[in-house]
Amino acid sequence: MSQSIEINGVNLVYDDSGASANTKATIVTLHGGPGMSSRAGDWAAFQPLTDEYRLISYDQRGNGQSQGGEPYSHAQFVADLEALRGTLGLGRIVVLGGSYGGFLALEYALAHPQHLQAVILRDTAASNRFQDTSKKRALDSEFPMDEDSLDRMFSGQMRDDDDFRASFAQIQPLYTVERDLAAEAERLSRIPFRYQTHNWAFSRNQPNYDVVDRLKEIGVPVLVTVGRHDWITPLEASEELAAHLPKGELVVFEHSGHSPQLEEQPLYLQTVREFLTRQVSRVGA
Repeated sequence: MSQSIEINGVNLVYDDSGASANTKATIVTLHGGPGMSSRAGDWAAFQPLTDEYRLISYDQRGNGQSQGGEPYSHAQFVADLEALRGTLGLGRIVVLGGSYGGFLALEYALAHPQHLQAVILRDTAASNRFQDTSKKRALDSEFPMDEDSLDRMFSGQMRDDDDFRASFAQIQPLYTVERDLAAEAERLSRIPFRYQTHNWAFSRNQPNYDVVDRLKEIGVPVLVTVGRHDWITPLEASEELAAHLPKGELVVFEHSGHSPQLEEQPLYLQTVREFLTRQVSRVGA
């Protein structure tokens, strides 16, 4: 059952599988897509792990069902995660960040290494320098693109939620290797678009995001995962991460786009389990 908790002046909605005698560690997920994502995807995708791990997925401020409240800066998102961890008494955690959530996972690892057991990254990057690659791949794709709306979306200039929805709809087919039109339509209808959060993230956070030179400071084990055909956080970004992280491991999912945790779910979950079995048991609670 979903719960609500006040963190740094806003109410955050979260799901928590709870701890048991079999719990080896607590995994906290960080969803991507500021202003167009929520906890729901991670909560569903990683449910099988709850036989061994406590799973907590929450809607970040200004996302999903959680309350909005500026700033939507990386520092604020990191402070919210740390306050959530402390308030719930979670001790040392495993942070699992996908896409933009991976940006936040890296920032959290730099700010609060003492509270981490390990990090799992999914289809993310250590800087914004692959944005031009993403735009080019969208424009060169077989799908019709409105270059103006694409530019406005990448620069955080969405006019309202309807504009945001229409802009996302054109790029939605790029995210998966195999298209499912019915699934795309159903997903689009469920996305909780919140354009103010998106605009803040892409106009203020993204232009200055670059932690490549600091990756060497992250001493905990990091599993870097990516779909071979990811268009928006391409393979090169994950290769860069793995090359600079002292304890980074790279796993490429050959038949996936941006969401290998869904497109190749059994293999993805097996990969996560094997990583955690090796690393969390070694690091300790």
